[in-house]
Amino acid sequence: MIGCVVVTQGRRPDELAAALASLEAQRGVELAVVVVANGWEPTGLPDRVRAVALAGNRGAAGGRNAGAGTVGGELLFFLDDDASLASPGVLAAVARRFKADARLGLLQLRVEPREPGGARARDWVPRLRVGDRRRSSEVTAVWEGAVAIRRALFERIGGWPEAFGISHEGIDLAWRVMDSGHAVVYAGDITALHPAYAPASRDYSPYVGARNRVYLARRHLPWPLGPLYVASFALRSLPLLRTRERARAALRGYRDGLRMPCGPRRPLRARTLWRMIRAGRPPIV
Repeated sequence: MIGCVVVTQGRRPDELAAALASLEAQRGVELAVVVVANGWEPTGLPDRVRAVALAGNRGAAGGRNAGAGTVGGELLFFLDDDASLASPGVLAAVARRFKADARLGLLQLRVEPREPGGARARDWVPRLRVGDRRRSSEVTAVWEGAVAIRRALFERIGGWPEAFGISHEGIDLAWRVMDSGHAVVYAGDITALHPAYAPASRDYSPYVGARNRVYLARRHLPWPLGPLYVASFALRSLPLLRTRERARAALRGYRDGLRMPCGPRRPLRARTLWRMIRAGRPPIV
């Protein structure tokens, strides 16, 4: 069985319905599906879908953790409420991939625009060089909207980093999976769908991005990699700070990232850092 978790704030009812329909259409695998409502009371869900209503908005990471504890299954699959699965055989293919490779810990699906010819987001392929989007490879981060993980591993490493809320939580989870000795894989041959990328409508928070980048360094990186990792992000994100307000928000994020609690510190093992370098993404970018 696969336990499927969809987290939503109730703002995209049509997309949520499409996501749930794509899960219901899956064949060749048994599913348990839960919708986690972040701060609202869901209605009108399919009969076989369980609802978990949270009193407040716990963020994407917290909502996923809440949902994972309410479904069965040896595998967990997390699907964003605006994403869907491209065909009825997707999750059966995911299950086969995990069965065939005991080393596999975390798997991200390839993401394609739902609209023909739509723009693709850069972070849908978690490699420094995107290359052929259909090429599968080991990676050191995941786009969080369509990922599967072994439940036993998920529970052992502590689930999603709830302090992050949203942004960079897929990096944190992938690093901990790698540090456990498992592989993180981008599956270029198994497809999820998502609305076409629209830069003008993307809600990027300079505060959360800066704060969570510091959280990553504090939680996992040794000196001097931590400061280098934060500095490289600061330099790369400068073009996004187009106004004084956004620049101030980023500075607050770096400050709060140093001061606020972010969960236990678990420095990555030297062998994990070496695997990241060999994978083409050393922990300074």
